[in-house]
Amino acid sequence: MEKIYCEKLEENFIEFLGNLDRLISIPSYYQEDKSVYPFGENIQKVLEEMLSICKELGFKTYIDPEGYYGYAEVGEGDKLVGVLGHLDVVPPGNLEKWDNPPFSPVIKDGKYYGRGSQDDKGPTLAAIYALKTLLDSGLKLNYRVRFIFGTDEENLWRDMPKYIEKEEMPTIGFTPDSKFPLIYSEKGLLQCKLVGKNESGMLFKGGDAFNSVPSNMIVPKDEELKRVLTELNYEFEEKENDIEIIGKSVHAQVAETGINAINRYMHALTLLGKESKSGKFISENLIGFDFAEPIFGLIKDEHSGELKFNVGKIEFTENEEILGIDMRIPVTYDKEEIVKTLSEKAKEYGFEYRQHDYLKSIYVPLDSELITTLMSAYQEVTGDMESQPVASGGATYARAMENCVAFGCVLPGRPKTEHQPNEYIVLDDMKQAMKIYMKAFEKFNK
Repeated sequence: MEKIYCEKLEENFIEFLGNLDRLISIPSYYQEDKSVYPFGENIQKVLEEMLSICKELGFKTYIDPEGYYGYAEVGEGDKLVGVLGHLDVVPPGNLEKWDNPPFSPVIKDGKYYGRGSQDDKGPTLAAIYALKTLLDSGLKLNYRVRFIFGTDEENLWRDMPKYIEKEEMPTIGFTPDSKFPLIYSEKGLLQCKLVGKNESGMLFKGGDAFNSVPSNMIVPKDEELKRVLTELNYEFEEKENDIEIIGKSVHAQVAETGINAINRYMHALTLLGKESKSGKFISENLIGFDFAEPIFGLIKDEHSGELKFNVGKIEFTENEEILGIDMRIPVTYDKEEIVKTLSEKAKEYGFEYRQHDYLKSIYVPLDSELITTLMSAYQEVTGDMESQPVASGGATYARAMENCVAFGCVLPGRPKTEHQPNEYIVLDDMKQAMKIYMKAFEKFNK
């Protein structure tokens, strides 16, 4: 990387951090409120804030009048490179698990902490500052770059169809919403609800999002429940009037690496004799199994690995039991067969299957121009010739458009902290990511 670019990057990095503070401080998770905005006032606020930042940097900006998306553009020419990022985040979860408030960003030991720092405000802003650094250093673009900002990625993706309906589509693109070197294949994402009659007499709910392994369940204090939890070696904390069953929150794409507090609670209740459809379903099909093998057998392929299955939400109302489930389907498997198998199994327990959301899988050939260009940018900056493109269970905006992949920005060997308490980015890694994006923008210019 040329010396002038590196010097300008160091100059711009302080400004980048200040503007990231502006974005992180807005709690932009989906909320139904009395505002006119589709996903709540805070998501509208963060969209406006990002566009304000881009305008200050000299980019042309546009906001959808309905509030579904916005974009910032710079450059000239027929070729349009899209960089797709999302400004909504998952809820913070149990605030007691955070060492610092999730929307009050702090830097400590070379790390920047805050909800959205890794997913996806930090990477999106990093890509913007990578291009800004090139422009500040004298690069003349012979194409246009459009940074497209989504607002509903963590929920139902109601934003991207609006963009596709109304706007110009990029020629090629990437989303800085995963890890390096890049993701060439993404599993199908299927979210559903299993709904059955509540005959248990219990009323409660838990979980924050379909796509997060639930980190805790707070339930009324009960001596017998404490006994069973202890016998099962399930971690819990006793409060004044409640018991908090402790889980470990991770993204649903790697659900087997987390600890599902909903599953543990329902299993404990079942062993206590407090029967329910949900408890029986979970105890018989999920406890002791990483990939819901009693339901499907082992679903796995060479490109994308195993089927992932996560109970992300649960609710017992006066009339219904509702399980909210997130599945990541290997790219070579048929979604309808998965649905048929789950529906039949759910029926055995008195549940009805209801689809909540579905995103089809994607696969971009490794020899495509997009992948070879991005890989060469990564390799030239890092010198890493061993890391190769990978398949992922994540669902990124790469699915929203043709000729688009997930590119960064977590470096190989670094932990992915998205959807977890104390989410963070490593500052030096973020500088490295900016250099990689700079090189990619340079290569697109040829």
